Amino acid sequence: MLLALGVVMLAAGCRSHRGDEAKSGPEVIYAKAQKAMKNGSYAEAVKQLEALQSRFPFSESARQAQLDMIYAYYKNHETDPAIDAADTFIRENPTNPRADYAYYMKGLVYFERPANFMERYFNVDLSQRPPTNSRKSFDAFDELIKKYPHSEYVPDARQRMIFLRNRLADFELYVARYYMRRGAYVGALNRAKYCVENYDGAPAVQGSLQVIVQAYRALKMDDLAANAEKVYDANYPKDAKAVAPKKSWWRRLL
Repeated sequence: MLLALGVVMLAAGCRSHRGDEAKSGPEVIYAKAQKAMKNGSYAEAVKQLEALQSRFPFSESARQAQLDMIYAYYKNHETDPAIDAADTFIRENPTNPRADYAYYMKGLVYFERPANFMERYFNVDLSQRPPTNSRKSFDAFDELIKKYPHSEYVPDARQRMIFLRNRLADFELYVARYYMRRGAYVGALNRAKYCVENYDGAPAVQGSLQVIVQAYRALKMDDLAANAEKVYDANYPKDAKAVAPKKSWWRRLL
């Protein structure tokens, strides 16, 4: 009698376990995550997607959730996990047609990465800070465009790259001018040249050409200074006076 009762209880327990699995299986968890994202509850979506990845890592729902994880982390302001999720998807799915989305989201996360606490507290001018995130964002968008030139995300990525290029050029000019003030003319010349050669079309190129002319003059390399001045005059004829050599006070009287 006791043996029969035990068998009955065991069977009931198995049916209950299967019922719990059905109620919290991968499809159910994924559906909960989708509902949370639709409602803007991104913290809850992250919770559900992480549970899905942990409990059912090889399920079809888990594979579908990989891209959702990137977006949920991004919307929940979890930048490092979002970038890690994008890198993981790219590494594990190099031929997946949706990899373009992972590259785009990676660039977007770096693009919108907020200033840290100290920078916000002291109201730091970010244009004078090393643009590490801008460089990483630019590189991610650049990879997207090279690998998936027909992706729907390319037009937006191109526009963001223009902004990022100008941001990177501004920093090179800032450093070049800093070196000029310190009398480090070779360093200033190198940074200004890098700006001109790598960020053609950026507003900072004009200032960088001015630095090149000034640095050559300071180094007594007059022929190179004259050539740089011609390049400046050809590109910015209305501002030719900006790089014209300054005359001594007594010459201005003649």
